[in-house]
Amino acid sequence: MTPAKLAATVLSAARAVFETRGLDVALLPATTAVERPRNLEHGDYASTLAMQLGKKAGVAPRELAAALAEELEKHPAVKEVGIAGPGFLNIRLDPAEIAKAARDILLAGADYGHSDTLTGEKINLEFVSANPTGPVHIGGVRWAAVGDALSRLLRAAGAEVGTEYYFNDAGGQIDRFARSLYASAKGDPTPEDGYGGAYIAEIATAVRAEAPDVLDLDEAAAVETFRRVGVELMFAEIKASLNDFGVQFDTYFNEKDLHARGELQEALDRLREQGHIFETDGATWLRTTEFGDDKDRVLRKSDGDWTYFAADCAYYLDKRKRGFERCVYMLGADHHGYVGRMKAMAACFGDDPEKNIEILIGQLVNLVRDGEPMRMSKRAGTVVTLEDFVDALGVDATRYALGRYSSDSPIDIDIDLWTSASRENPVYYVQYVAARTASVARQAETVGLRRGNDADFRPELLVNTKETELLKALEEYPETVSRAAELREPHHVARLLEKIAGEYHRFYDEPECRVLPKGDEPIGDGNRARLWLNDATRTVIANGLGLLGVSAPERM
Repeated sequence: MTPAKLAATVLSAARAVFETRGLDVALLPATTAVERPRNLEHGDYASTLAMQLGKKAGVAPRELAAALAEELEKHPAVKEVGIAGPGFLNIRLDPAEIAKAARDILLAGADYGHSDTLTGEKINLEFVSANPTGPVHIGGVRWAAVGDALSRLLRAAGAEVGTEYYFNDAGGQIDRFARSLYASAKGDPTPEDGYGGAYIAEIATAVRAEAPDVLDLDEAAAVETFRRVGVELMFAEIKASLNDFGVQFDTYFNEKDLHARGELQEALDRLREQGHIFETDGATWLRTTEFGDDKDRVLRKSDGDWTYFAADCAYYLDKRKRGFERCVYMLGADHHGYVGRMKAMAACFGDDPEKNIEILIGQLVNLVRDGEPMRMSKRAGTVVTLEDFVDALGVDATRYALGRYSSDSPIDIDIDLWTSASRENPVYYVQYVAARTASVARQAETVGLRRGNDADFRPELLVNTKETELLKALEEYPETVSRAAELREPHHVARLLEKIAGEYHRFYDEPECRVLPKGDEPIGDGNRARLWLNDATRTVIANGLGLLGVSAPERM
């Protein structure tokens, strides 16, 4: 019985008690929760519902707890219920009922943990979106790992998700990029506001290979060639590095397309229809202060040029026209100021800023070696890049390390820790269980130990405390996936996997919980039951690592 099912059972018992006693059922909450007690001797789960309801219902909490305990003990999965203090309910489940989770997990397989929590939601998830002026830097790496994991979580929770990479190929940064390439090709110093690093020389050389006569053109034509070809080459490199990192997008969206299709004017017209446009000093403004922004925003400058914010408005409208009900933007730590203006912009379109748009802010990451942050890339010159991260840690460790922490917290990633083959390295600790469970399954096959079909499973044989605690941890997985998806926090999955890994190690090290027969011992039902548990653990670990975009190795 999962914690959610037990909580529902507690609430159902409370309803039965209230109806029997003629108490007001309207006092019952819509949902309740059960908790794992710190001391396992107190039971498997605890509830404070009696204390929450007693005073409201005019019944002493301890008396209400006694009535709830009597009702709960009628349930076949509940072994006994104790009452502590002023009315705590300490619930102990039948171990055989807990053990049925192993069968449920293996029957569900790769779908274990999937739910319909977010079914019906159509979500656009935009992340990374680095400008094609250089390699993906350390902030983008964090969003690549977290954003991809979040897309997998949302889909596991039933949402329809479209992942999207938006790149600015129409602004001043691209002008500086093109001029930097041109200067490099000519052997001139980097422009004062340009881009440096070895990659600029590499791209400039590649442009010349595609357009050998580029330096024979006049400066304007040459710079335009470096812009067009250089952006294509740089973005192809960005896509390749993300692909090697295991991240692909459903849509790669060019800002230029918004301009070419007249979507900025369309957005302006729509906002004008909503009554939020005004003209001042020859410029066109959006009155975002009506919806909580700290100042109104210019859409079109007095010289006729569009602002970046005008493109933001057109891009949001484009997403909504494509049928996305919720547009989620994953932005870097330097974009806090965007939250207010983007929420206000959605409201100006007539949308609900709490429903139709969501802004997630990721904090800074440092890659640390010998206690000192790495400050720059050998190739990019000024920043740490995706390639630097992967070269230092590998894909699995990088993705797990970045997905393991709440994205709104700054983190230091210690290279020595995350490359060590020790239990202190979280990804090694979890992947080791993936490999060990696979090894046990292979050895079982070798000695002729097989699970059989689900009718052969004997859950009543999995009653050792180490087995029960592992099973309870495995049962937390579906609710953890749903919660992580709803909160947009993949790190909850990583932390549960580490908990499961710890419980598996304790199970594996317990002499009474041997999966494989020892020596010449005959294979018994207990061995088969524990093989179900071993394989169920492998399934959950593999499913969870898959959501994080991390492999579940069969050998290490």
